[in-house]
Amino acid sequence: MSAAGSGVRRCAICRRPVDARWRPFCSKRCADIDLGRWLGETYRIPAEDAPGDEMSDDGGQAEDDVPPRS
Repeated sequence: MSAAGSGVRRCAICRRPVDARWRPFCSKRCADIDLGRWLGETYRIPAEDAPGDEMSDDGGQAEDDVPPRS
């Protein structure tokens, strides 16, 4: 029977059985490896710019996007 069919959850990094304290990982080590991958941008969530979210050349808001001062 496969691991998925046996009800045993496997670590997302090393595939060992999951420890409830570190779920979905087996240990702090594997949790830290995963965190390092996120912080190092190994994992990325693709994104598309929404229409109208364009920035001006100076990197700030476009003049017409700035709300008037009261």
